[in-house]
Amino acid sequence: MSDKNERYSRSYPISWEQLHRDVKALSRRLHDLNRAWKGIVAVTRGGLVPAAIVARELGIHLIDTICITSYDWQNQGDSSILKPMDGDGEGLLIIDDLVDTGGTARIVRQMLPMAYFATVYAKPAGKSLVDDHVTEVSQDTWILFPWDSEPRFVEPIVG
Repeated sequence: MSDKNERYSRSYPISWEQLHRDVKALSRRLHDLNRAWKGIVAVTRGGLVPAAIVARELGIHLIDTICITSYDWQNQGDSSILKPMDGDGEGLLIIDDLVDTGGTARIVRQMLPMAYFATVYAKPAGKSLVDDHVTEVSQDTWILFPWDSEPRFVEPIVG
């Protein structure tokens, strides 16, 4: 049994439509903060799609990335910084899809301590590391994002 299967007893599939609704809800919350954002920093790869939606909704054109890897399809392991950012993050909005254990969020917070950090989904272990999120899910839930799956025909039980 893989490490993923031992840690996650639930699955939460997210459709493209649900993701879009959730990111628009996050965008409304960010808009209500009434801040003039200098730009968005997407945490790759999961933050790319949410960052694009937030950028559209808030009229932000400057988008950069921080590239950190900590997941593969089976395990959540040690993090590696593939592309860092300079500065303290003042005026920047960090966007990621999910804060899980907080490993990636800690690295991002150290890099850009003055930035505002928002995720679409949050788990209890990492929730305190972000400034805002839309939906909280239990720590034992594996979120299946639409870019990690594909729609296909499935044979019915009774054929």
